[in-house]
Amino acid sequence: MDLYALLKIAHVVGATVLLGTGAGIAFFMLMAHRTREPALIAHTTGIVVLADTVFTASAVILQPITGAALAHLVGYPLFSGWIGLSLVLYMVTGLCWLPVVWIQIRLRDLALQAAATGAPLPERYFRLFKLWFVLGFPAFAAVLGIVWLMVVKPAF
Repeated sequence: MDLYALLKIAHVVGATVLLGTGAGIAFFMLMAHRTREPALIAHTTGIVVLADTVFTASAVILQPITGAALAHLVGYPLFSGWIGLSLVLYMVTGLCWLPVVWIQIRLRDLALQAAATGAPLPERYFRLFKLWFVLGFPAFAAVLGIVWLMVVKPAF
């Protein structure tokens, strides 16, 4: 197997991890949130934070490296056309994802505190969850757009 094939496989796997982990995290967070049970929310959110650290962060680091290497091997310009648009969407995703990770940590901590004291979830938890939920839409849409651009490679 040549370098191009290895890089392409790594890049496709990375895109799949970003898309799949994002969808999975959103699903499990929403399902836990709907229970309003602090202990369940704390446990689920703790796993989500771990998954984001292990899977999403790894893919976030590797995607631009494998993408730039692929563009170089094929001779595509890195900052124009569909690759340039992909990079813009990647930045949009990152600008949403970074606060989302912080929010997830805060949601976990607030749920842990409520579970430890037997108190209901505080209002701050619900405000942060709404923000987490809202930030997920542009981030997920941007990742879908990147995947579309990777597959279609439209000429601009």
